[in-house]
Formats: sequence, C-alpha cells, structure tokens
Amino acid sequence: MEEFLVQHDTLIIWLITLLLILIFGLPYWLRKRKIEKHSNLQDQRAERYGFKEPVSLYPRVDPSICIGSGGCIAACPEEDVLGIRNGQGIAINRAYCVGHGLCERSCPVDAITLVFGTEKRGVDLPRIQENFETNIPGIYIVGELGGMGLIRNAFEQGLQCLRYMEEEISKEKRPNDENMLDLIIVGCGPAGLSATIQAKRVGLRFVTLERENIGGTVRYYPRKKLVMTNPLKVPGVGKIHKKEILKEELIDLWEEIIDKNDLQNKILTDQNVEEVIRLNEGFELRTSTGTYKTRRIVLAIGRRGTPRKLGIPGEDLPNVAYSLLEPDHYQNEIITVVGGGDSAIEAALALSEQPGNKVRLSYRKDTFSRLKPANLNNLNEAVDQGKIELFLNTNVVRNAEDSVTLAMEDGSERELPNTGLFIFAGGILPTKFLQDTGIRIDTKFGQPLKKK
Repeated sequence: MEEFLVQHDTLIIWLITLLLILIFGLPYWLRKRKIEKHSNLQDQRAERYGFKEPVSLYPRVDPSICIGSGGCIAACPEEDVLGIRNGQGIAINRAYCVGHGLCERSCPVDAITLVFGTEKRGVDLPRIQENFETNIPGIYIVGELGGMGLIRNAFEQGLQCLRYMEEEISKEKRPNDENMLDLIIVGCGPAGLSATIQAKRVGLRFVTLERENIGGTVRYYPRKKLVMTNPLKVPGVGKIHKKEILKEELIDLWEEIIDKNDLQNKILTDQNVEEVIRLNEGFELRTSTGTYKTRRIVLAIGRRGTPRKLGIPGEDLPNVAYSLLEPDHYQNEIITVVGGGDSAIEAALALSEQPGNKVRLSYRKDTFSRLKPANLNNLNEAVDQGKIELFLNTNVVRNAEDSVTLAMEDGSERELPNTGLFIFAGGILPTKFLQDTGIRIDTKFGQPLKKK
C-alpha cells in the first residue's frame, strides 16, 4: 500500500510537471519557433537585397556568450535588425541599424558589441579621443562625422564635448587679439545645435557657422521619420517624448529651440568653411564670405559632404537640384529623379504626390538594394498606379532646359521631355578637408565602438 501511494504521488508530480510545461513551456517554445522562422525569412531577404552590409555602426553578437533571451530584439525600435537562429541572437538587416545601442544595453550577458565596418568593408572615421578631441589639439569632432548619426546621440555628444572643454577654457587667459574667439562650431545639425546652446549658457565668445540652413544634415536625412528611442531633453524647450518625428516637425523644433535660447545672432548660415589654418594661439577659418579666428573648433558637419555630380552636359542649368526640401513647390512639371537609394525614392514619391506632376525614376542598375521596406513597397505601389515611371538600367547623359537624355540598356539614347532634374548620387565625404586640416582618418574593419 505504501509503495502504491509513493507511485501515486510520483505520478501526480509528473502530471503536474507536464501540465506546467504545457502551460508555460509550450507557448514559449512556439513563440521561439515563430521568431526563428521569421528571422530565417528575413535573413534570406537581407541577403537578397543587400541589407546585410552595414552603413556604419551595427551590432555584432558573440555566439559563445548569447543565451537567446530575445531582449535585444524587443529593445530595438528598428524592425528586424536582430533575430534568433538556433536559439541564439544574430544580426540580420545590418543596414537598418541607426546606432542607438539599446540592444547592447539590454543584453543580460553582454553578448552584443557595437562595431564599425566589417572584415571586408571598412568605414572611414576621423581619429578622436575620449573628450572628442582629434589628433590636432583644439579641434573636436562630434555627431555623425564621428560615426554617431542618431539624433539623440549626436545631441548628447555636442553637450558632452562642451563640458569637457569648459574647465580648460576657464583657466586660460583672454588672448590679446580681440578678434580671437573662444570657439567656432561648424555645423548646426543636432550635435552643432547642442554645442551652440551649451556654449552660450557658459558665456563663451563664439559663433556657429552653417554651410546651408538651420538643421544641417537633418534636412537631408534619408528616412521620412527620425527615431529617438528615449526622451530628449532640450534646454529652453524641455523633454521631447515622441519616438518618431517627421523631418519637417524636427526642423520646426530646431527653430523653436533657437528662438527660446536667443541664438539667432550666434548662428551664421550660408557659411561654407573652405580652409582651416593653424596659428600660434589657435586657428583661422576661411569661409566663402570671410575669415574668423578662434582658440578651438568643434566640427559637427556630418558625413553627407558635397553632392556627387554626374558630370554631364547641362548639369549646371538651373533646373538641376541635389536635394528636395519643399516638394509642394514643384507642381505641373515633368521631373526626372536619378538614384536608387532611400533619398531618391522618397523624393520621387513626394514629387509624384504633387498636383499635375509627371515623375520618372532613372536608376543605373536592374534592381534596388538596401532600400527600406516601406520605401520599396511605396515605390512599387506608385509604379503600379502610374504615378512614377521606372527606368532601370539607364543613365542620364545629357540635360537641357526642357528635356533629358537617357542612355538605355541596349546602348541607344532616348530624349524625353523634362523640366526638372533631381540627382541623388550620394555625397563626397569631407575626407580631403579633414586631411588638409591635419586630422587623421582611420578605416575601421569590424572594430568596436569606444564607450564614453
């Protein structure tokens, strides 16, 4: 009887254990299988469309440490950057990564490292120290140019950089030259604006020089929506709690920040810095309109550089543009957009929505690669609806005031009516400017981001 009771109790324990496994373990196992199936499909798609090649910073998962908790996937606001295969995390769509680092911080076993470049494809970055100073004493680099393109990261870097130099500046004697400034900030994107706010708050003698208009690289950001994964605290404005904000809203916010912090007289636009000359006590900056002297320089100029041109006849005509800021200014026109990246697709889509426009998209390859899924879907819909005419395997070889000539796949040329030509062929990075200034450039091949 006693043996029967023991067996009976053992059976009950096994039944309870099995029931618990069915209640809690089975749903967990099914969820894992669903995630792995989705991850495998996304991995194949990433391979096919070129999304596995990173643009800059991206996560690398150490399989010897990863326990496959999935916390990194839940933490990442970008879709399908990370996934799970064989019970472990993997980086899938590396090109989607915007470098916020939430995946790294969420990993319970520190299996994720943020790295620049791959073993085969390097990323050129200026050499900077922990305080953002380059190999040239007195010249600092913050934001996208240093590899941190996310709005929040860039904004924080501008603030941190100024805090590093505040104590040094406070100990220095005022130079005899009255025209010598304490600081010049080059660029008024997120990092430059943040540095500008802090420079005024601590009472520095400074100016901020912007080549174009307020917002800097943000005006040409390739996504329609910018990701800010945590609230952004802005002096004079408060906390920004939105995780997604339209580019136009962000530009309006920039202008609000400038007004509330009374920075209008400190930011000079249409100032293209052409040369930096080292002096005994600082630097002289030569711009398109004049010269400035300063003890220190903060470069927050982004990586977009100058637009890459096609080098074709008629490219100097007034109907050619390399960016699209206000699509509603173009109506009842015949427009050709050149390029196969997100910025070209978004420009073509925006122009196709304006009344009376006829839009064609010319791309030199036969398929698009590394496009955001939403952009690719929207483009396909616009083509199906007749809003955009697609010309693959073509190159623009000639531009005129009322026409454009395309070189077709078969070697022939085709002249088409055209009133506007938008070229999105990428940008020439400011590498030469940095090297002429004396700043060293390193090529990163899968090297980890230094944590500050």
